Amino acid sequence: MKQIMLIIILSCLGYLVFAQDNMYSKKYIKEISDRVSNYQANHLSRFSNDNWVRGTYYSGVMAVYQSTRDNNYLEKCIYWGNEMKWQVPNAESGIYGSSFYSLIRGQIWMECYFEKGDPKMLESSINYLADPSVINPVSDPLKWYYENSGLRYIDGLYTSPPALAMLNKITGEEKYLDWMDACFWDIYGALFDKDAGLFYRDTRYMKGYQGIIEERYIRPDSIPHGEARTTYIYQETKNGKKVLWSRGNGWAFGGLTRILKYMPSDHGNYERYKALYIIMATELKERQQLDGFWRPNLDDPLDYNLKESSGTSFFTYGIAWGINNGILSREEFLPVVKKSWAAVVSVVSEEGKVQWGQLSAGAPYKVIQDDSHEYVTGMFLLAASEMYKLGN
Repeated sequence: MKQIMLIIILSCLGYLVFAQDNMYSKKYIKEISDRVSNYQANHLSRFSNDNWVRGTYYSGVMAVYQSTRDNNYLEKCIYWGNEMKWQVPNAESGIYGSSFYSLIRGQIWMECYFEKGDPKMLESSINYLADPSVINPVSDPLKWYYENSGLRYIDGLYTSPPALAMLNKITGEEKYLDWMDACFWDIYGALFDKDAGLFYRDTRYMKGYQGIIEERYIRPDSIPHGEARTTYIYQETKNGKKVLWSRGNGWAFGGLTRILKYMPSDHGNYERYKALYIIMATELKERQQLDGFWRPNLDDPLDYNLKESSGTSFFTYGIAWGINNGILSREEFLPVVKKSWAAVVSVVSEEGKVQWGQLSAGAPYKVIQDDSHEYVTGMFLLAASEMYKLGN
């Protein structure tokens, strides 16, 4: 009887080891990518077809194509491009709109161009950046990347600078890298915390901020901090820590990853981007939690001690890319992405919904299991694309 029990126990342990190892196989990663992508394609949000939300989703779709060469993913991007007539829209309206969001669509068009070489996929992006009647680096070189509110902000480091690196790769024109350097390093100077090695979302979250905060971003006393389900601006946690938003740093780290992917390595500023990327990767490694996730506030995991999949997916993507491209030590960083990949896989529902992804935000707040969005899916697919290359 004891022998039978021992065999059963060993068999179960063997199965668990196999199941755990299997999640890192190319076969498994492709299957879960298909499930997640198909679910999202059938559950698109209310946002317009040209919004940054959809652009972020398709950046993940394209990344999976580039890794797996499954033509279905490329065709999805081309179908969207044809729907949009390959246009780059003008700056989104509203106080928190920005021209910086516009070029996320251009990134997808350019990556389609890399595959197909069709000039119509490229023309709108080039024309948009040369048109003096819209807000761009030509018409407003010092502030084209601000929000309409007049704030520099971190989200845009993912949406536009990589597109400028892609245009340089396609055309060879140095002006695109000049524009990229100008906006990226200006935002870095304003929002990067050198002690933490990470970014603030914008200046309103810095300790000592004395500016005006709109009433809607001031948390009412009737809502406890830990129960907040929308963005409220604050500069310090109850533990005296900084407010370093996870997905905000995901936007920055994902943007850095894509800049390094497309920027020529012999360019004068390449090493500067690379050094910042390594600083962020090292800080992120230290701030990962035991369950593999990063918390909504990177400086204070107890601020909202909850799993969060969008920032975790972004960091998995960026760190795995660094391993795959020899920038990060495999020995040092592979355990990080193994834990984080297992974490984000664990929150994918049977139907393919990526759960525990913070809703639209500018700061940490409470996340619940059902939370998800198109950009959450896009970030998961970005992570999957680089984990697929790692394989097992």
